[in-house]
Amino acid sequence: MNNYILAHDLGTTGNKATLYDAEGHLVGSAFYGYATEYAHPCWAEQDPEDWWQAVCASTHQLLKQTHVPRDDIACITFSGQMMAAVPLDRNARPLRTAIIWADQRSTEQVNWLLERLSFDEMYTITGHRLSESYSLLKMLWIRDHQPDIYHRAYKFVHAKDAMVARLTGNFVTDMSDASGMDLYDLTSGTWSPRILEAAEVNPAQLPEVHRSIDIVGKVLPSVAEEVGVAAGTPVVIGGGDGVCASTGAGVVAEGAAYNYVGSSAWIALAMSRPLLDPQYRTFCYCHLVPGMYMPTGTTQSAGASYQWARDHICEGERKTAIDLSLNVYDLMNDHAAQSPPGANGLLFLPYLMGERSPYWNPQARGAFVGLTIRHTHADMLRAVLEGVTMNLCLTLDAFREQGARVDAMRLIGGGAKGRLWNQIMADVYGLPIHRLALLDEATSMGAALAGGVGVGLYPGFEMATTMNPSVETIEPNPRAQAVYAELYPLFQETYKALVPVYKRLAAVGGNQ
Repeated sequence: MNNYILAHDLGTTGNKATLYDAEGHLVGSAFYGYATEYAHPCWAEQDPEDWWQAVCASTHQLLKQTHVPRDDIACITFSGQMMAAVPLDRNARPLRTAIIWADQRSTEQVNWLLERLSFDEMYTITGHRLSESYSLLKMLWIRDHQPDIYHRAYKFVHAKDAMVARLTGNFVTDMSDASGMDLYDLTSGTWSPRILEAAEVNPAQLPEVHRSIDIVGKVLPSVAEEVGVAAGTPVVIGGGDGVCASTGAGVVAEGAAYNYVGSSAWIALAMSRPLLDPQYRTFCYCHLVPGMYMPTGTTQSAGASYQWARDHICEGERKTAIDLSLNVYDLMNDHAAQSPPGANGLLFLPYLMGERSPYWNPQARGAFVGLTIRHTHADMLRAVLEGVTMNLCLTLDAFREQGARVDAMRLIGGGAKGRLWNQIMADVYGLPIHRLALLDEATSMGAALAGGVGVGLYPGFEMATTMNPSVETIEPNPRAQAVYAELYPLFQETYKALVPVYKRLAAVGGNQ
């Protein structure tokens, strides 16, 4: 058997190609960027031809720099940005630019579908809210505004699936991406007849659904040279990027959870059943591990809140960091650590771009609450970290209320690097926090695991915990926990008290 897994991670800013060897070690990576077009407010589109160019260029670069021969690749596999709508013709060529996950133009289509299908029906069937974010509503927008393209489309697929179709000639997706379309029945594991009927969607225009580990074709001779791999190389479908990240973080069995911290942040679990919230606070995907599910809740402005603090209240730290060639966030963390747990009674509401989980309120706004003349710069920085963490804890508690068991929290993402924030998470969540060896490679690692298991190079998904082990455990501090136990209810009450204010602010132009 060949010795390397080639995993592509088609993200929002570019494609990262990575190589993993037969022992699961990361051998090398290469990145190729591409642009997003924002032609109108709430629109976001990318050119699938740019994705293809990125896949080809990053593959050539990676194999050249690692000196791995193309005929030693056991398989190609994919992770990709989710919830796009990519109309392809029968030759796997795009009929228009892709409408990507960030696009929110389909409000009219949401309202139309709500007349034919209740919000509760959609959530119960799919595990997701009826929203402009999902592929179905983007498909309906194309139907209503570009009917010629809609009816000419052979299949509507996602980012990674478009590349797989180009590589193999087969139009397929996996369960994780399928479950992010607002079309997939989590219980039956099929496209939902109820939603197809209500939305008037032709199921023949949807891809065939596979497990993440399935070999869905081989690289065609006609594209092998362009891509830079051997013709006949097996292609394993892989999964959506958030779900691949869960696997790369080692969350592959019940009781495990992970917290990704980037500009936004989310908490996700592995469960043997779909986890649906009666209050619709969270959502649920199919996991990369066949037969498992991934309940998830997302905070809109996590690292973005700390970045806002860096840009607008940390001029001194930014200047010092430049003068001394230091990391500005390290300086901010040092200052925040001078404030005690609870930031001397100062709360920060991290709703700088509205909020998703648990409130789903685009009018929500950020605030410092409780500010007095005695509060310091350090208190404000610590309050930002605590506010983001308490908001994430609302998602964790929603899972716990539905009977989910969470034994510890595994951390990935750039925001997971700060030791102070790790301790705050342990204290607010009341859980041991596991810092992982690889914070930025979990997504590609998840895809590589699906590929390795699919071709038999890896024994199973449990290998994730050895590929990306925990290198440090941060235990909760009982004294800090007691402080947060008092502040946490106040944090929730403060949001509720300000909801009428958010509505009035929006009416007078506070939506900017």
